[in-house]
Amino acid sequence: MNIRKAKAQDVIAIYKLLEYFSGKELLLPRSLAELYDNVRDFFVAEEDGKIIGCCSLHLCWEDLGEIKSLAVEESWHGKGIARQLVDLCLKDAPDLGLKRIFVLTYVSDFFKNIGFKEISKEKLPHKIWRECISCPKFPDCGEIALIKNM
Repeated sequence: MNIRKAKAQDVIAIYKLLEYFSGKELLLPRSLAELYDNVRDFFVAEEDGKIIGCCSLHLCWEDLGEIKSLAVEESWHGKGIARQLVDLCLKDAPDLGLKRIFVLTYVSDFFKNIGFKEISKEKLPHKIWRECISCPKFPDCGEIALIKNM
């Protein structure tokens, strides 16, 4: 298994992986256009040339980034791939000048176990609500906000 920065050629596989988990209402769907626009934000895990996981670090504000679109094929759960993907995003954060990284998630324990602290969504800048407003679950989606200081 190899983890690397995503390439344009990975977008379709990322899209299919995210589509699967968005169908289970575990994360937000992403359009192909959005994925192509943001492919540089992504890391992917691959095995024998097949994308089995992905995660992105999105720049939100001057010193604030967001972990987004973390997904690993179910057959690969429990093997530490999600942790490796998030760790690479966190390692990338200082190079982008990011001092704080947040996540909105239904799986808060995973992030708490790697040093994220739960916070009120209202403490995050209004800019982060851009995606939330168009979500059918807004304003009561049940996602938990967590943040980590770098």
